[in-house]
Amino acid sequence: MNLRERLLELLKEKAYKKGKVILTSGKESDFYIDCRPVTLHPEGAYLLGKLLYERLQDSPKTIGGVGGLTMGADPIATAVSLISYLEGKPIPAFIVRKEPKKHGRGLWIEGIHNLPEGTPVAIVEDVVTTGGSTLKAIERAKEEGLEVVKVLAIVDREEGGQENLKRQGFKLESLFRRYDFLEG
Repeated sequence: MNLRERLLELLKEKAYKKGKVILTSGKESDFYIDCRPVTLHPEGAYLLGKLLYERLQDSPKTIGGVGGLTMGADPIATAVSLISYLEGKPIPAFIVRKEPKKHGRGLWIEGIHNLPEGTPVAIVEDVVTTGGSTLKAIERAKEEGLEVVKVLAIVDREEGGQENLKRQGFKLESLFRRYDFLEG
């Protein structure tokens, strides 16, 4: 079994649930994928870090940072950053806050001190539905002077997110799609 197959097995076992839910986008769905039980699991974090790190290698520019909107992106960015260090090509992680820190310097992005202005970065996301959270992370990163050159997700629910990102000039790359969970 390869890394991708094993990660999908873990996601199906720990993250995928059937049943009516309201998603972050406000849409109703008959299934839910909560990646946190996998992204916070030692094996899941390792597999995810390896697979996404590999995806960063074909970037048009050398990626100098990886992050996304808290909370879903936090363990993903950390896993990729750790793997990058083990591979001898360290990529700092960063976390985009949903609102600025209320004390200190009022930062929107934790880890920004590791990223000089203009740094090419990858935005990561756990599950993309409409792309709203991803677009918020992209916008905040750009406002902080970072250059977003890659957008990666664990799962694309195929409910408009890819198209919404494309309209803003970004290509969504996902490890898995809705079909991977609904087949069989």
